[in-house]
Amino acid sequence: MHNVLTTPAVVTHQTLLFSELCTDLDALKADIAVLGIPYGAAYDQFAVSSEQSKGPDAIRRASDRITRGLDHFDFDVGGTLMDGKPIRMVDCGNVAGNPADPRVHQRNAEEAVRKIVRAGAMPIVLGGDHSTPIPIFKALEELGENITLIQIDAHLDWREEINGEHEGLSSPIRRASEMPHFGDIYQIGLRASGSARTEEYEAARAYGANLITAWEVHEIGMQAVLDRIPDGGHYYVTVDADGLDPSVMPAVLGPAFGGLLYPQMHKLIHGLVKKGRVVGMDVVEIAPDRDHNRQTVIAAGRLIYNLIGASVRAGYFD
Repeated sequence: MHNVLTTPAVVTHQTLLFSELCTDLDALKADIAVLGIPYGAAYDQFAVSSEQSKGPDAIRRASDRITRGLDHFDFDVGGTLMDGKPIRMVDCGNVAGNPADPRVHQRNAEEAVRKIVRAGAMPIVLGGDHSTPIPIFKALEELGENITLIQIDAHLDWREEINGEHEGLSSPIRRASEMPHFGDIYQIGLRASGSARTEEYEAARAYGANLITAWEVHEIGMQAVLDRIPDGGHYYVTVDADGLDPSVMPAVLGPAFGGLLYPQMHKLIHGLVKKGRVVGMDVVEIAPDRDHNRQTVIAAGRLIYNLIGASVRAGYFD
């Protein structure tokens, strides 16, 4: 028997969940398309390339801990991820930018998501700070009107502007409220304080946003929250990692205690899939440099895994 003295270095995962890489969005043929949007609209020079910009690739690198393999039985979804169906998932890589023009990546992000939606694929987006969803929200115009927005977050995100920037991480829900293709807004997991002042709270209430604190979820349960959301809708889910408790997702810049727990998120995701049609999801605001044992990026991947597994079983891609 040959005595092996050395082995090759471990190669990191370049795609999420062992999916095929597809960087030509004009030739996209897929049911599910993963897209990284590392950069947002910064409030200062430091934030142009912040810790969160490392989030997409950090989540991809955790693929073999998110699931041990696509042929493995998973108790969260009741079987293998694709349930034996010929469903195609691809990873489109990260949105390209131009350091000479900080707006290029935002325009590219919007166009990339538009191409994914036009191709009939479900967009799964890895951020980036919470300005990441704004170009996604714009691109969802392709789906038509009356999308219900589901936000998981400790913070309200209704600022008009900060430092003259109207599309930064404190403004995504206000920007969504101005888009005619969005209808009801549910903001779940709110607690503590962020950049919102009383005037932003009043603006959210004036719009009719459903503001659901984490404390209310803990008291009445996630099923009671689900029951408030009308059946048969089209739902887009944006998940800020700090919406979950720091015991679940610790690698965030603004940890807030008392957040949502993994079983509650499991119930929410599976409940929304059964209730109507989830048209896409993003997970943002992860700072991998602060992650312990890759807990946060694995949790992010598990939320995505559950959305895919539930959607497969609901017949989304049949």
